[in-house]
Amino acid sequence: MSDIEIARAAKLRPIEDIARQLAIPADLLFPYGRFVAKVDTGFLAREDRADGNLVLVTAINPTPAGEGKTTTTVGLGDALNLIGEPTVMCLREPSLGPCFGLKGGAAGGGYAQVVPMEQINLHFTGDFHAITSAHNLLAAMIDNHVYWGNEKDIDTRRITWRRVIDMNDRSLRWIVGGLGGAANGFPREDGFDITVASEVMAAFCLARNLADLEARLGRIIVAYDRDRQAITAKDLQAEGAMAVLLKDALMPNLVQTLEGNPAFVHGGPFANIAHGCNSVVATQAALKLSRFVVTEAGFGADLGAEKFFDIKCRKSGLAPKACVIVATIRALKSHGGVAKEALNTENLAALEAGMANLRRHIENVRRFGVPPIVAINHFAADTEAEIAFVQRYCQEQLDVEAVLCRHWALGGAGAVDLARAVKRLVDVGEAKFELLYPDEMPLEEKIRTIARSIYGASDVAFDGKAAKRLHELTSEGFGHLPICMAKTQYSFAADPSLRGAPKDHVVPVRDIRLAAGAEFVVAICGDVMTMPGLPRHPAAERIRINADGLIDGLF
Repeated sequence: MSDIEIARAAKLRPIEDIARQLAIPADLLFPYGRFVAKVDTGFLAREDRADGNLVLVTAINPTPAGEGKTTTTVGLGDALNLIGEPTVMCLREPSLGPCFGLKGGAAGGGYAQVVPMEQINLHFTGDFHAITSAHNLLAAMIDNHVYWGNEKDIDTRRITWRRVIDMNDRSLRWIVGGLGGAANGFPREDGFDITVASEVMAAFCLARNLADLEARLGRIIVAYDRDRQAITAKDLQAEGAMAVLLKDALMPNLVQTLEGNPAFVHGGPFANIAHGCNSVVATQAALKLSRFVVTEAGFGADLGAEKFFDIKCRKSGLAPKACVIVATIRALKSHGGVAKEALNTENLAALEAGMANLRRHIENVRRFGVPPIVAINHFAADTEAEIAFVQRYCQEQLDVEAVLCRHWALGGAGAVDLARAVKRLVDVGEAKFELLYPDEMPLEEKIRTIARSIYGASDVAFDGKAAKRLHELTSEGFGHLPICMAKTQYSFAADPSLRGAPKDHVVPVRDIRLAAGAEFVVAICGDVMTMPGLPRHPAAERIRINADGLIDGLF
């Protein structure tokens, strides 16, 4: 059966039952139908409960072969519950852009899914719409301020706040707005990013509570005046209304897996152009409600995990106890140079070459003092020789356990070995979490440290404009902020065609952007875009409502 057929065949439990499993009082639930609810987690701040154990799931660099990070997160969570360890999964919400572009859905797969799958993949509880509205309200208030006399003396050439939409649309990357005469404002260059790249999304996912969120929104820099002084959302008195639009959205969304286990699906910044983690609110709530919390970070460990550690953990005080690195035999062969159409053929030589990618991710995770374990996400074409090779190589060459997982086909039962291995790793207590760089390190050196230590680069090449901007940000008092690298997810390098583990490459930084509300500095590398385009044949061409009124094409 397809993913959507498996999801439809599931017998879901009422969301009140899932909440009861976590001892969440019924009067703190705000249901969206029978199987989804928002949870007012404010009560947890008054509870003296010890935190559970946080486990991060990350992966090797993604390939067309697929890795299955979300599927593994769900499978591991179900498996931990199966062996008697109460566990909550914390995932990001899918963006409509990738769902209708490449992915066609992002709620796991096979028998390791969060459900109701269709609702989660589409409008869900409206969180992304709220974030889009809050972001664009601020954009409208900037233009409105200028229209009504420009009291703050905003330099319209230096308005930095673009608009957003939760869709892939390359035609909106650069636009001219305000045409049609004086009654319609003033013409100026503008553009759109995808909602998941919005600083509102980043601030939303890093905020500890509503008051913190409103403060972060107020600090967002939207423009500069004619004296080059920053203009913030607070200067325009916009942060209060923005927070009102986000008030309900900030409550985490409670759903369940196919096996009836609890999951928070909340927030969704991209990992190649933002920090790629679910909300701090959801993660911290889950830690108070369960013995284990399994969460994921977007794309490979060079992007998602690094930002999870250096941004999310730095800002929230979270400290993971273990890290699962997901790999597939097919993806490792892809990193070893095998074409997509030949990935189902046994090839130990290519597999060995591709292990260089996995090796570097393991080494990188260890830099943060977090013990890793490898999850081999099983595909039907994997041979016994290939599986044995990866497990032996990991044990003998990398000193890490590699566990074969069949959760896609078997659900939690297919990941029990992984669950037991993760529990052993956590119980041993080897984690000594540390950040890659200190706050006081200069911004330029933070970028170089990430490039050299995590990407294997020899150096960083700063565009003249980027170097100047780094100097300005330091002078303006933002030098203590962490770095959010915006880079292709397909390679350690800025060139997506360089598979495996390239060394001694140079990372080109072409632009620097300040996210003062989210509290990080974005370094834009290579050709990465903050508004993706659709592929030649987007998933939207296959998504439709059939004669029975059911949705086809989501998977």
